[in-house]
Amino acid sequence: MVAAPLFACEGIGLSLGGRQILDDVSVHVAPREILGIIGPNGAGKTSLFEVLSGRRRPQRGRVLYDGADVTRLSIQKRAHRGIARTYQSPVVPNSLSVTEVLKAARQATTPWLTRHHAEWACALVGLRVDHDTPSGALETLNRRKLLLACLLMRRPRVMLLDEPAAGLINSEVDEIDTIVRMLAKELGMAVMIVEHRLELLAAIADRIAVLDVGRKIAEGEPEHVFDDPRVRAAYFDNEEAETTP
Repeated sequence: MVAAPLFACEGIGLSLGGRQILDDVSVHVAPREILGIIGPNGAGKTSLFEVLSGRRRPQRGRVLYDGADVTRLSIQKRAHRGIARTYQSPVVPNSLSVTEVLKAARQATTPWLTRHHAEWACALVGLRVDHDTPSGALETLNRRKLLLACLLMRRPRVMLLDEPAAGLINSEVDEIDTIVRMLAKELGMAVMIVEHRLELLAAIADRIAVLDVGRKIAEGEPEHVFDDPRVRAAYFDNEEAETTP
């Protein structure tokens, strides 16, 4: 039996500066499910996350969370309800130590959380660093883990991951693989992940949605989507053309 979607968007249309960025895009994800979102550069993947997280309001369509229309809710109100998001670049406050970053996350909203919540979240993502270390001195993987720990303390139900493997070597990508599986399969989150590392999505995604020029052109299980002629024409053939001298 297929679980009902926890988080979805329907018929999203977004225009910026007179240019159509998203055109009638609909996607959904259920608890304990991982939905991968791929597409060539400029396909609208990050713009879709901007709409889903509440940073941008679409001109058409709606965003649904646990059966409620949250299209008009701000990014802060969506976060309070349990919708969390990461960004392509793991930007941290360079002047703050790891302890100070975690404390700021614990006290960002009421009720304040305890240090035990931070310890639990750090253990969950495998953040094993000296907490007196300036967060800006952390390597990319540990910066990503720190930001994830800050989000996980609030026990979100939906996680939007924007290129979590960017800038990582293969062994570090394996750690991200383990973390994403844990979020969905053990913590029961609904996970949407934008990623260019197709081998990662092939390994962890239950379904893949493909965007091209702002429209969804395919959706389904990874092995079927990657073999779809429309996907190869829009994504793989373009990638090959760009790398051909």
